[in-house]
Amino acid sequence: MENSKDIEKLAIDTVRVLSADAVQKANSGHPGTAMALAPMGHVLWSKFLNYNPKNPDWANRDRFILSAGHACILQYSFLYLTGYDLSLDDIKQFRQLNSKTAGHPEYGLAPGVDVTTGPLGQGFANGVGFAIAQKHLAARYNKPGFDLFSYNIYAITSDGDMMEGVTSEAASLAGHLQLGNLIYLYDDNHISIEGSTDIAFNEDVSARFRAYGWQVQEVNDVNDTHALELALINAKSETQKPSLIRVRSLIAYGSPNKSGTAGSHGSPLGADEIKLVKQFFGFDPEKSFNVPDEVIKYYHEKGAKGEGKEEKWNKLFADYKAKYPELAAEYEAAFKGELPAGWADKLPVFKGSDPKMATRQASGKVLNAIAPALPNLIGGAADLAPSTETNLKEYTSFTSEDRHGRNFHFGIREHAMGSALNGMSLTKGLLPFGATFLQFADYMRPPIRLAAIMKISPIFVYTHDSIGLGEDGTTHQPIEHLSTLRAIPNVTVIRPADANETSHAWRVAIEKKGGPTVLIFTRQGLPILDQDKYGKASDLEKGAYIVSEGSKGPDLILLATGSEVSLIMQAQEKLEAEGISTRVVSMPSWELFEKQDAAYKEKILPKASRKRLAVEMASPMGWHKYTTDEGDMLGMTTFGESAPAEDLYKHFGFTVENVVARAKALL
Repeated sequence: MENSKDIEKLAIDTVRVLSADAVQKANSGHPGTAMALAPMGHVLWSKFLNYNPKNPDWANRDRFILSAGHACILQYSFLYLTGYDLSLDDIKQFRQLNSKTAGHPEYGLAPGVDVTTGPLGQGFANGVGFAIAQKHLAARYNKPGFDLFSYNIYAITSDGDMMEGVTSEAASLAGHLQLGNLIYLYDDNHISIEGSTDIAFNEDVSARFRAYGWQVQEVNDVNDTHALELALINAKSETQKPSLIRVRSLIAYGSPNKSGTAGSHGSPLGADEIKLVKQFFGFDPEKSFNVPDEVIKYYHEKGAKGEGKEEKWNKLFADYKAKYPELAAEYEAAFKGELPAGWADKLPVFKGSDPKMATRQASGKVLNAIAPALPNLIGGAADLAPSTETNLKEYTSFTSEDRHGRNFHFGIREHAMGSALNGMSLTKGLLPFGATFLQFADYMRPPIRLAAIMKISPIFVYTHDSIGLGEDGTTHQPIEHLSTLRAIPNVTVIRPADANETSHAWRVAIEKKGGPTVLIFTRQGLPILDQDKYGKASDLEKGAYIVSEGSKGPDLILLATGSEVSLIMQAQEKLEAEGISTRVVSMPSWELFEKQDAAYKEKILPKASRKRLAVEMASPMGWHKYTTDEGDMLGMTTFGESAPAEDLYKHFGFTVENVVARAKALL
């Protein structure tokens, strides 16, 4: 194996056979794409990607995204072969319980996986977030002679990715922002689960991406590694446009009976066909998981080069730290997830005597108060910054000309915004947020769910949270959204009752680790609860707290979130006047409340006090847990209507009189 071409061919064919074996042993998976793209993976991991298997989190590594996540055995094979903490036994445990090698790549499970992909199009859009983050970090920290953040974002995408709508949004945004650090390889194999893509997809993808403002190249045969290398060199040289390399491949290359067919896309090849594949590539058909020593040595040597690259970068950073100590310290702390000392002291405190204020407006005041103390807090909206109050007024916008900008204009691209936020959040050192109306949270459910799976902490901001938005009507009035967001594991949903709760909601969101936070704000103005008279808004961190206690042990407990807290406060006055001792509980976050100990839960909602009425302008789903079978819930069981908010409150029963009547009925 002295000839380099011979060892490269053996290495590539080893990956093909290894991928087929792993899927066959699991009796589940997608062997065809991995077999076809082994040359593409080889060129990337042996010649282009900057990475260090000994430190998968090296800050200036190139990011790799397998947007075609079904082909993950390809990625696992190269991670194993190049020296990551992934063994051949892990490959053999593909798709098995408690394995590192899940059925789609999972961040935090297998070392070297930069993002969880699976739903097609998400990885493509995540990469745009990664690219934005790199440009922003470079603008803030790079200095002449200190090119600290110079990495690229590589991705392998598929026909399925190209069909998904989120890809179109993300590609449009990437072209507009001129993200020249994006290098995407598109596997144009013309096969999907139902058969040839011709049955549903025959557009000119290259023309489409040129129209988006991308550099587009075409490689007619994935097995032509020289052509792949030239295309990648050209892509790296193009710094003003994102790059798409359209590569033709033959799915399940090497399989005599299943290559080029949908039968190799989502199913194992079968024991007999696997033997024929091994014969085709010159491997012993009776041996499985056969990885020649020279192939392991070859790829380990490629991976080991990363240690030297990181050492060189570490020396560069040490010199940078000596010359720019404050910036270096700022970045090191942010990279570790540490917050600047005293940042929370900047949180505004609102007075009970202040005029009514929508929580979206309070949110805007909070953001602008804390932004100077949190230089890594960045974000924007889906063309709704004036409505969501998310503009950082003292800072510029992130554009193709200004990478320093902290305000992001995602355009009317909610799908892509959510996915980009995940890529930004996965870039250690940044605190990203993105905003739109609560109604459009449905457009963002896949990235919210994936953020929860990955245990990362982007902040999703949703305003116009109920029928209180009024005249825009049923299409814009969220009903089921609170309950469906609460249903996602590992998501913290917070709906604050007033300006002070809003301030602490942002504190909780920024300090939160291990999962995303959803902040939900009103369009309409709300009274500000007097902090000297009522419960402390800082207790929002506990999920629920007593805002106003009854005159004696409670006959009744009123619970609410958001704008409805002020409503039940008014109802409490009426009930107390009639001799009914009433406790008012603000419950901005079920998830935070569930984290409290039993003693605190008993303090807020005593087991002996089962007469409870919850009030929320949303679906009642889930409230029974807190109201008990002796309680009640005033919510929305239909869609809203188009009318002024006050008329809607009366129409749907969100009035003091109706709350009092429903409460008395319980007694």
